[in-house]
Amino acid sequence: MADETTKVDMPRPKITERRARDRGGWAMLTLTVVLILLGIAATLAGVAAGGAAGIATGVTAGSLLLVAALVVAAGLTPVAPNEARVLQLLGRYKGTVRTDGLRWVNPLTVRPRVSTRIRNHETGLAKVNDLDGNPIEITAVVVWQVADTARAVFEVDDFVEFVAFQTEAAVRHIAGSFPYDAADRISLRDNADEITAQLSAELSERVASAGVDIIESRITGLAYAPEIAQAMLRRQQAGAVVAARQRIVEGAVGMVQLALNQLEEDAVVELDEERKATMVSNLLVVLCADRDAQPVVNTGGLYQ
Repeated sequence: MADETTKVDMPRPKITERRARDRGGWAMLTLTVVLILLGIAATLAGVAAGGAAGIATGVTAGSLLLVAALVVAAGLTPVAPNEARVLQLLGRYKGTVRTDGLRWVNPLTVRPRVSTRIRNHETGLAKVNDLDGNPIEITAVVVWQVADTARAVFEVDDFVEFVAFQTEAAVRHIAGSFPYDAADRISLRDNADEITAQLSAELSERVASAGVDIIESRITGLAYAPEIAQAMLRRQQAGAVVAARQRIVEGAVGMVQLALNQLEEDAVVELDEERKATMVSNLLVVLCADRDAQPVVNTGGLYQ
């Protein structure tokens, strides 16, 4: 049952995260500042030298140094904790930077941010039919995290939206695969651990192609739909009353049997079969009644 429920045919991912070539950014920031200062100094030196040739040489050298400083500065990339930068060069994936702090990468790359923080997603109130065809309302919370940034960026259009849609699909599928309430099989109400385990397993298969790991999933709301809630409540109440009555009758029979055995062992009174039957009937009525019995004192003989 579990394998059939969690089997999801999703396409295999074609790309996997790998580490990008990067280096510490503080040294490159220092280099940028030095190049800027040298560019300014070269320009000022050319102007101070005078003459058209000296000024042209100084301005040219200064401009080249400033352009080099801008190129180096363009590679500086701040990376926040629990964040990654996915590098793309001319449309090709060049790796992911996960080391937090100031980093330096190829200045020609595009570097979108991808959060790797733990996230929560709560589904909206979904109305579905359970395995027995009863309409129910169900909500769930999923805790998830991006594990493969390359898949999250390149395998799906929007991985956050993808997780939301796949979560709703999995919740609806699980809700329709089990009855709401059943005594002889797994049910949504009575087997929460088994249900959430299968929900997590199915979700993991659904979002694996997007590079997402499911940390935990939990059903937070489960109820019959309003149109049948009253009828199902009456059915549950009737079942509870029957179970309680059965328990009361079992206890009453045991008490009656104990009373008869005790009377017989202590030789308190001898009762024929007819009187035993009458006593059993009276005791069962008293013990099984909803109200307290009103005692009647017999002042005559045993058979009067």
